[in-house]
Formats: sequence, C-alpha cells, structure tokens
Amino acid sequence: MQWQKNEFTIDMDRERLQFDVIFRFLIEESYWSQNRTREQTERAIKNSLCFGVYEGERQVGFARIVSDLATFAYVGDVFILEGFRGRGLSKWLMQTIIDHPDLQGLRRWILATRDAHELYRQFGFDELKAPDRWMERASPDAY
Repeated sequence: MQWQKNEFTIDMDRERLQFDVIFRFLIEESYWSQNRTREQTERAIKNSLCFGVYEGERQVGFARIVSDLATFAYVGDVFILEGFRGRGLSKWLMQTIIDHPDLQGLRRWILATRDAHELYRQFGFDELKAPDRWMERASPDAY
C-alpha cells in the first residue's frame, strides 16, 4: 500500500525500507533503542507492519506496528528525521497507521513515549485507564 502527499510518500513495501537509515536513527538518535542490535532490529522489522516515509527515494521516517490484526496493536520505533520535522509528516504517518484497513476494530492500541504525548493524544492515545491491571516484564535497559 502507498499514500502520497505533495513530494512525500508513505509506503509499506518492505523491500523499499532503507535499513541503514532506520538502524542508524534507532541507535544514534533515539532514546529507546540505543542498545538494540542489528539482528534484533532486523527481526523486529521482519515481524511488524512497517510504514516508511519517503521524499522521492530517500527514507525520512518510519514506524512499525506489532499486532494480531484482530484485538491489539503496539506502535513502535516512530520517527521522522530531524531535517524533515515540522512539516506534519509525523501526524500524517500516525493518521495513515490509524486508518489502515487491517488495523480497524482493534480493542486496544498501546505505545510508550517520553516526549511525544501531545502528538499521540491527537490520535486518541492517553494514559492507561486502568494501570492497576497492567504488568510488565522489562529488561534492565528498557526505556
């Protein structure tokens, strides 16, 4: 699937993903995956619905969704490269994800963020409604 907006494209073609761009951002610029290995990143991408954002052939953004496509979805590794921020690309990327036909009717979407709460609130995300029902098993270096 592909979506066009001005000179930008969102594409789900896994062959088009520029792994080096994604991996460099995740280990050098993100706060959430700096200790992730190349192999872990490759496996995560392989087992997710992936959305690449492109200006022409250059990848400028990314997000991946982990889902059973029936009840649950986790939004992860969302980014727009710094030189392309402020153009509405993250909002367009999130709207494209939320509207994706395979992700309709889910009972719960989740994500974790340290600093983008206001972006995600625009798409219906909020703090856990019942945090007393949620548990986690996190590695020591989890963000």
